[in-house]
Amino acid sequence: MEAVLILGGSVSQLPAIRHARARGLRVVVADGDEGALGFVEADEAVQVDFSDVGRLVETARRLRVDGLAAICSDRAVLAAASAAEQLGLPGIGTDVALRMTNKAAMRAWLAEHGVPQPPFAVVRTFEEAVAAITRIGMPAVIKPVDSGGQRGVFRIDLRRDLAGLLAGALAFSTSGTAIVERYVDGSELNVIAVARGGRVELLTISDRLRPPGVGFGVGWIHCYPSKLAATALEEAADVAIRAVRALGLRDGIAFPQLLVNDEGIHVVEVAARVPAGQMADLVYHAIGVDLIDIALCQALGRAVADDAVSPGETRPVAVRFFTAAPGILPTGQVRSVSGLDAVRAAPGVLAADLYIQLGETIRPVQVDADRRGYVVATGADGGAALSAATAAMTRLEVRTHVV
Repeated sequence: MEAVLILGGSVSQLPAIRHARARGLRVVVADGDEGALGFVEADEAVQVDFSDVGRLVETARRLRVDGLAAICSDRAVLAAASAAEQLGLPGIGTDVALRMTNKAAMRAWLAEHGVPQPPFAVVRTFEEAVAAITRIGMPAVIKPVDSGGQRGVFRIDLRRDLAGLLAGALAFSTSGTAIVERYVDGSELNVIAVARGGRVELLTISDRLRPPGVGFGVGWIHCYPSKLAATALEEAADVAIRAVRALGLRDGIAFPQLLVNDEGIHVVEVAARVPAGQMADLVYHAIGVDLIDIALCQALGRAVADDAVSPGETRPVAVRFFTAAPGILPTGQVRSVSGLDAVRAAPGVLAADLYIQLGETIRPVQVDADRRGYVVATGADGGAALSAATAAMTRLEVRTHVV
């Protein structure tokens, strides 16, 4: 029986763990958290922080795994690539993984290859940050170069806020490095592509909608197909494929995020993994392609068949997340939750789930982890799919105490 080592046992990894076991694989899950949800679903669980590549290699050797998979965790991508390289197992390569997980390396590489992106500067000190916003202008965005999930991501509107925002961004960087880039207002797109033997094949382009306020970077609604004009989508597809090729991904799932405005297409970033945030669900329900199956095949060095990446019958799909303000969930400590079955039974709903525990505190949306569940729905068109998801969400009842 083939064995796969999945890095991370958080809630976002559960579909991959279940999928792998359903495909007859022996599943080993590695996570530094002794209470990782994925441990109870795995054939074997190992409490090890996967950023410790040496221990990861030892674990993989001891348990005789045939591949390592970083499915929905950006932090796991470089670790999986490094360990696979040392073990002689399939992987995307350490150099590629670094370029696709470190925002400074990614920006520099894309700039060298002429891929359009916002003006940027890499900063470590307050003086460097001041010089960056002087050159780039405001509003700007500051973010750690080596974090994810919108942690440590802030918009800079006033120079007097810079010191505090820089400290906030650096607090989430293991290397003590941040990147400052021009804030680009426009339509945001999620692109999903598959690289096979160096050939990059685009699967879907969907709209990524974000809430106002401090959570401006969080994708809280995904809609397929995109509402952008066909000419803009063609240009976006071209830029996305150029970015993936430039970064050197030959075999893997690629997740370019783009911003589109009157000035053109701007690459936000490009990940080398199955995206979290139910993007695998969107692709599966919209075009019938199973991203997790593809990722597991590539982790084990199997060839991905043409029909595995060929869209079937397509349909409009919307994913909407349960969040507090400006979403529908109340803030405060959770007293009771009910109505999920009613949400799932609502017209147009294809899937729905929650990540809410009694006694925990719900806060206004600021980072990806503030998304507390989701609804996936379909309809006659994208607008109808989103309306169906929104209507279904009102069937959930969450009661809280004010903290």
